Amino acid sequence: MKYIVALDSGGEIPDFLKDREEFVLIPMTLMINGKEYVDDGSLDQQVLVREIAADPECPKTACPSPGAYLKAFNNGADHIYAVTISGELSGSYQSATIAMNMYLEDHPDAKIHVFNSVSASVGEELAMMKIAELEEEGLPFEEIVEKTQKLIEDQTTYFVLDNLETLRKNGRLSGMKALAAAVLKIKPICYGTPTGTIDQLDQARGINKAIVKMVNLIAERTLNPETRTLGISYCNCRERAEIVRDEILKRIKVRDVLLLATGGVSTVYANDGGIIVVI
Repeated sequence: MKYIVALDSGGEIPDFLKDREEFVLIPMTLMINGKEYVDDGSLDQQVLVREIAADPECPKTACPSPGAYLKAFNNGADHIYAVTISGELSGSYQSATIAMNMYLEDHPDAKIHVFNSVSASVGEELAMMKIAELEEEGLPFEEIVEKTQKLIEDQTTYFVLDNLETLRKNGRLSGMKALAAAVLKIKPICYGTPTGTIDQLDQARGINKAIVKMVNLIAERTLNPETRTLGISYCNCRERAEIVRDEILKRIKVRDVLLLATGGVSTVYANDGGIIVVI
């Protein structure tokens, strides 16, 4: 049984899966410092970090067109899936849904489903890997959709930002708050709500204290951690990500761990030093 998973570049396909034909990255477009980048998985993270810092305006992202998804769907697979960044953060989910409906017009009996990850970065990756795991077990399409949707609903996205410049530039942090945050080194600890929006859980003075708070919150809030995969993505700070991983594992036991660098879109929003945790 052939299947494909189309993943928008709000998420990342790790190196060990990039050669697998089942996984197709659908690029988003980045506009940074007057330059346009196609986020096709080949962008240099450190180059992006420098360009973001040099951009006086807020970097922008553009979602894939329905045509980009439709092209991926038209490959003869028996089971077709798409996993997108939160529908509250981008139009990618809507584009994928339009493409699915277009595909169904010509293939009314097709087994095709679009998942709104209500997350980003490694949250999309965990959904993609769940689909692959269930496909390889030989489960029926409908059961795979049900179990993957449950995973999405059960997992939570947490993140700590070391650099708040993107929030300042896009107006989500007022000038006075940005100044206070810079002077006092205040770091927000945020999470993704069940609907895919972003909210603040707590804050701390300094990145190290913020990480400790985030780790404690994760340990306190995670139910049945032994059944879960811990996903961590990082922007230009692998050592910090490894510390977060190790501190979480001191507090809870998990099924598996996935650690990867942020792709283009997630680098724009996490910015230099940002850590994203999904469990």
